[in-house]
Amino acid sequence: MTDRPARSLSESLTSARRMAFYEGHKAVAVVMILVVFLLPFVGLFVRGLIGAASGVIISVLCYYLTPYLAQMVKTRADR
Repeated sequence: MTDRPARSLSESLTSARRMAFYEGHKAVAVVMILVVFLLPFVGLFVRGLIGAASGVIISVLCYYLTPYLAQMVKTRADR
């Protein structure tokens, strides 16, 4: 199931797809770990508690949407 590329957003949001993507792209996984942990602190420093909450929301969205967006960019580049 994880060998073929994801065709829809709902398919790419499954944990199996996410895990396969991040295991295949170690550099992206390291960057996402840094984003998930550091963005809330950056938000806290810049805008206080509202910035920290925004940082958490943005980092979680990035974590979930990166596999889908990477697949979309690759699909468009192959055309």
